[in-house]
Amino acid sequence: QVQLVESGGASVQAGGSLKLSCARSGYISNYCGMGWYRQAPGKERELVSRISIDGTTTYANSVKGRFTISQDNAKNTLNLQMNSLETEDTAIYYCAARRFRVSGGRYVCDDTYWGQGTQVTVSS
Repeated sequence: QVQLVESGGASVQAGGSLKLSCARSGYISNYCGMGWYRQAPGKERELVSRISIDGTTTYANSVKGRFTISQDNAKNTLNLQMNSLETEDTAIYYCAARRFRVSGGRYVCDDTYWGQGTQVTVSS
């Protein structure tokens, strides 16, 4: 059974830094990468960053240059270093594990497993 457990969420002041971690356990067949998402109160869940199995990274425009995603394959851990935090970064942060599935005759890398989330609160 796949489990994802996030940690590192906290309350910080604007301009501060936090490092989130996501510990993954269990085997994922057709694994293709991991991602961080966030959901602010009253808003839909949005992508923060992804990292593919080959190490390619993607960032939301709002976090580019401030956040860095990384993974420790030996420890099955996904990290998100967040610097220069802004009040708009306040949200619950979730990690996701991705796996390939077939859709329309093509392989699609899809968010399949989710953690419970960790709260990040940034105050001014």
